[in-house]
This record gives sequence, structure tokens and C-alpha cells, in this order.
Amino acid sequence: MPGLVEHVDEMQDHWWWRPGWRVGRHFYACHFVMGGCANLVELVRRYQDELRRFPGLDLIPGDWLHLTMQGVGFVDEVTYEQVTRIERAIRERIALVPVPLVTFHQPVVRPEAIYLPAAPSAPIAAVRHAVRAAIADVLGADNVEQAPEHVQGYRPHVSVAYSNSAQPAEPIAAALAAVTAEPVTLALRHVALLEFHRDARMYQWSRAEQIPIGVEPRG
Repeated sequence: MPGLVEHVDEMQDHWWWRPGWRVGRHFYACHFVMGGCANLVELVRRYQDELRRFPGLDLIPGDWLHLTMQGVGFVDEVTYEQVTRIERAIRERIALVPVPLVTFHQPVVRPEAIYLPAAPSAPIAAVRHAVRAAIADVLGADNVEQAPEHVQGYRPHVSVAYSNSAQPAEPIAAALAAVTAEPVTLALRHVALLEFHRDARMYQWSRAEQIPIGVEPRG
């Protein structure tokens, strides 16, 4: 729930090189691509307009907005045949999962990013569970990114900006609090199998294979 996520006191650089990452290396993941959701893009823009005066933030363009869900593996470690099988397995499993109906409203300042929590989180977690199971079907349970015991800490969100330096969070939180905006509710009908890199201080994908979620929400 958004109310359980609080602002931090200090932000830090998001762009440190995590294990395995380097310039030019690409990664497969299954995320929700959000750039086509006009109401959400407009909500993000409203907050970004207040954040432009902070040089320590990298604002995320609408084309690259996404809801992080599940990594698959580096392109040079997962074969084309495995990716094809993973895509097929994801299609089969999420065809049986309800379409998440979630709301975005007020952003929070976290250690490395400012993001909009998605509420409720359970429908997205159900999609993620199905995607993880599909990856396990192909790569084996031991090769699913992020150990199962860590999955309970998953907080679905759409990032608005990344921090590129150490900086206090309070002025940023105050700027966000000055924005008046209505919540945005969306039905997330597709996930995307992505191939992306982070070479230009942004997550940018060269492939986005959209996969439909199968069961429409009631009401």
C-alpha cells in the first residue's frame, strides 16, 4: 500500500554498476511498459514539472516509463531458444491471471528514485508470480532472478526520476507535496518481454514483445 512507503531522508546515486552490468551489456526482463498510458504519462509530467529544478535528478521520458516486475537474465547468458520458450511459457501462464486494476497517485522519495506506488499491489504480484513460474519452467527454479524469500518485499511502482548524486530528500519531497493531481486508475492488460540497456543513464529497450494478460477485471 502507498501509505506504508515513506520518504527517505537522503538520496544516493542510482547509476552505480550493479553486479554483472557494464557498458554495452543488455538484459532481458518482463516488465509493464507504461508510455502508452496517456493519463499516467500526464500524471508523471505534473510531478516532473516540479522536479526540473533539481540537477541531481534524471527525469524519465514518457517513452521509457515502466513498472519493474521481473528480470530474466543477461542477453549473453540466455540463449535465443530459451528466450523463445520463456515467452511461450509466460503467454500460457498469464492467460489464466486476472488483469491488474491499479491506482497511481502520490509519489514517494526513495534512496535512488522517486516513484509512484501501484495500489493494490496484490494483482501485480499475482502476475509476477506467474512470470517467475514461467521462467522457472525453462531455466529452473534456481535460475529465477531474485530468491523466492525476497519476493515478499516487492513493491510495484513506476519511477518518475532517478537520483544521479547524493542529495537531501526533504526539498524534493516538499516540491512534490505542492503538486495537486488526481489519482489515475489503469487496467494493465499486457506485460512486455524486454531487451534493454542502461548505457545512457536511463533504462532503454530495443525489444518490447507485448504479452496479453488473460482474465478481464469484473465490474
